[in-house]
This record gives sequence, C-alpha cells and structure tokens, in this order.
Amino acid sequence: MSKICLTTLEYPPDVGGVGESASRIAKMLLGLGYEVHVAVFRAIFRREKQEAENGQFHRSYQETSQREGITVHRLHPAVRSLRGKEQDYLWDLYNQLKSLHQQYQFDLFHAFFINEMGFITTLLAKESDRPVINSIRGADLHKHIFDAKQQGHICWTLQNSDWTTFVSRDLMKRARVLVPEIKTRSTAFWNSIVPIDFDRLPTPPLAERLQGTVISSVGNFRDKKGLEYLLDACQELARHTEITLLLVGNFVEKERTYWEQELANSAIADKIVITGKISRQAALAYLPYTNIFAIPSLNDGCPNALLEAMLAGKAIVGTNVDAIGEIIEDEVEGLLVNPASSKELAIALKRLIQQPRLQQQFGLAAKEKVRSQLAPAIERQNWQKIYQKLLISCSTLAEMVV
Repeated sequence: MSKICLTTLEYPPDVGGVGESASRIAKMLLGLGYEVHVAVFRAIFRREKQEAENGQFHRSYQETSQREGITVHRLHPAVRSLRGKEQDYLWDLYNQLKSLHQQYQFDLFHAFFINEMGFITTLLAKESDRPVINSIRGADLHKHIFDAKQQGHICWTLQNSDWTTFVSRDLMKRARVLVPEIKTRSTAFWNSIVPIDFDRLPTPPLAERLQGTVISSVGNFRDKKGLEYLLDACQELARHTEITLLLVGNFVEKERTYWEQELANSAIADKIVITGKISRQAALAYLPYTNIFAIPSLNDGCPNALLEAMLAGKAIVGTNVDAIGEIIEDEVEGLLVNPASSKELAIALKRLIQQPRLQQQFGLAAKEKVRSQLAPAIERQNWQKIYQKLLISCSTLAEMVV
C-alpha cells in the first residue's frame, strides 16, 4: 500500500476552502486504497509571534490524530525568542516534516497552496527522491506572486514539481507564463462537491431577519472578494425594491476597519445581515433562504461556495474570472459580469429580481450542471490518473537504479 503525505495550511475542523478541498481529496485517496497522512501547518506565524510577546515559549511539538481513517499531524514550531524570524519557524517545520517522513517513509508528497506548503514539501521530496505534486488553489499565484520575497520560492517550486494541478485555466496560464517548461506536466480541473440534503439542515438563527429578495454571498471576506462592488449594486437596488444582503461569513481581521467603514458608507446598513464566522454546515443552512447567489470576486480559484449554491439550485450572478467564468455559462446557469463593475452587478441582479421564472430556470440548470459535471467521481478519476502515473514512474526509476 503506497503512503501519501498531503501538506496543507488548513484541515477540518479548520474553516476554509483549502481545508475542505484537502479533506475531500484525502478521502478520495483513501478510497483508492492509499494510506493517507495529512501534515497541517502554517507559514504565517502571527500566533507564534503573539505567544512570544506574551512570554509563552515552548519547544516544537506535533499533535497526531485519526480522522475518518486518515492520520492527521498538526505541526507547531518552537517559540524560543521575541526575535524569532520566519526562517527559524520554517526551518523548524521542515525538520518536523522530515521527521515524519523518516518515521513513515512516504511514497509521494502532495502540497496544497504553493507559496506556503509548496517550497518546504518540494524541497524535502526532491532531497528524498520522492515524487511531489503541487496544487495551486488561487491566491498563491494571483496575489502572493507579487511579493518579491516569495517569487523565487514559487518559481523554483513550479520548476521542480513533478506535477502541478490548478483549479482554473486562468491559474494554469499564469503558471505556464512564469515557468513555461511545466506545460507537459500540469493540468487544470475543477473541484467537485458531494451531494447535500438541504432539507435536513436546521433553520438558521438569523432567518427571521431576511426580508424581500435575499441576495447572499459566502466567504472569508477580503480584498479579492469584490464585496464593495456588491455593496454599491445593492445600494442602487434598494432604492426601488426590498432586498436583504446576506453575508455568510466574516471579514478578515487585518481589513476589518476598512470593511466597517464601507458598510457605514453604504447607506443600506439596515438591509445587511452578517452571520460572522460559522461552520460550513451552519453556512449551508442559509442557502435555502437565498433567492440569488452573488459571487463578485476579482479572482477566486474554484470556490466551494459557488458549487454549494449551484447544488442548492440557486441562480448565480458572478464575475467572469477563474473557475467562476469557466463553470457558469452566461444566460444558462446564471449571469456573468466583468469584475470590479458595480453597474453590471446591479443590472444583472435587477434583471433576476424582476424575473423570478428566470431565477428558477437558472437555478435548475446550475443544479443539473454541478451534479453531472462536478461530481466526485470525475475528480477522483483525475487524481487517480496523476497518482498512478507518478507512482509508476517512481517505481520504474527505482528498479533501474537497482
């Protein structure tokens, strides 16, 4: 039985799209007969620096547990000094991952999110003569590539990855521009989603506050989500019709002041309902109370929230970026608009508000598409081909060396 080590910055019960994807793929690999380990760590060390400031020093440690047949290792770097640097923490995490490999002797490594997980994982894999897959999720190439300190690591990791996967063709195109030689060892395919029984979900606690046409958006709201354009659009709509803008999630802490200012300036504060950070199950419970699902992202990989809304049979208004523009066919499952356009968002939303039958038509088409074209069996076949290819190549190479 081949042993696989996935590395990821999130894993359930952590809330986040990367964690959900890593968990889904780990279960697929388990079902294909692999022994699956997941190493969870972050390369952003806010918590460690806060611990140092509070005088909470400690040696490095791991927390290992079993979750649905998968061995999950949560890695924590040592906190030894107020002057600890990023390289100290990264070196520590590399050594912990190396120690795991020495203990379990993994046959293949697979990193999710290239700039945080990718470099450490790929370095260890290459030093250990093991194949490595890197999965690009979105912000890692859309945003972090513009950090001069990370560019070298990102490009080196792309160059040395045995296979690289992308959740949208836009992301793959950018990577191939940066490192053209990966063209023959990279593929793009969408996330999948497991069917959900929305009828069995509880009534959400804020349901009674939802009035008129409910326009909802879901996520960890930050710069890339394009929320300010949705606020502008809803402000225009509210002049002529009763709406509620339902924001399922919360704002990232570093941008909280900005978003509070945007809400205060929007003139529709009384028509906005914000759930705050909640579990995935709690977030799903709001979809049956939604009329139109809006996803005005400036870039967004292949957001799980989009697939969940489609599965719930909701009409989509989204931007023509990444997998949003690849999955949603304009005028079939929803309406596509250009990113950063409040005017286009308002026009599209107004059209659906005025045409309830069109809402229903788009919603039914969205539900059918996600069930047929984004089913887990399709994604599982994609992963199976990649894993078999790399493991067979590695085995053949090892036999030739012997």
